[in-house]
Amino acid sequence: MSVLPLVFTSGWASGINAYAVVLLLGIFGATGLSDDVPESLQRPEILITAGVLFLCEAVADKIPYVDSVWDSVHTVIRPAAGAWVGALLAGQSGSLSDLAAGAIGGSTALASHTVKAGTRMAINTSPEPFSNFVMSTAEDLGVAGILTFAMFHPEAAAIIAGVLLLAGLLALFFLISRIRRFLRRRAQRREEKHLAARVGQPPD
Repeated sequence: MSVLPLVFTSGWASGINAYAVVLLLGIFGATGLSDDVPESLQRPEILITAGVLFLCEAVADKIPYVDSVWDSVHTVIRPAAGAWVGALLAGQSGSLSDLAAGAIGGSTALASHTVKAGTRMAINTSPEPFSNFVMSTAEDLGVAGILTFAMFHPEAAAIIAGVLLLAGLLALFFLISRIRRFLRRRAQRREEKHLAARVGQPPD
């Protein structure tokens, strides 16, 4: 069976929470639930590191504005993780070249990361903080649920991930104007801080 559906699903999930993907795949492999997980993802140091970083993301991802900063930092990390995991999965199965799997996993992760980061910018325009917590929790549960489902039904899970990715891109298209307002407000706050700092400086 081709590993392509699992590569695609893991790429989509990596764009949302790369550390959860590495942690879950490692656990699935270490516990014997799946033979498709390479041993490099099952190493204790990888599992511990992914677990600690997952806990850090679980906290940062639920705090307004902090989540957007966290997303900015992970603009490179998540696609790179998706490409790395995809290449490892392909190397384990031998049914897909490492280069092709890396490209699929990385590009899919970049697309889902764009949806996640853009959606969070739009959510941060809301004055109440609860939507960040709800969205982050839904994302974590969605990643865990679909990735677990992919272990047993990879084709069906890939279809679900593809539908969610497409729906997210469409939603992001309609949220662009709200995101632009958010960016303008953030730029205005920065300018106000600079002006306040200049006014507070003692004369030469």
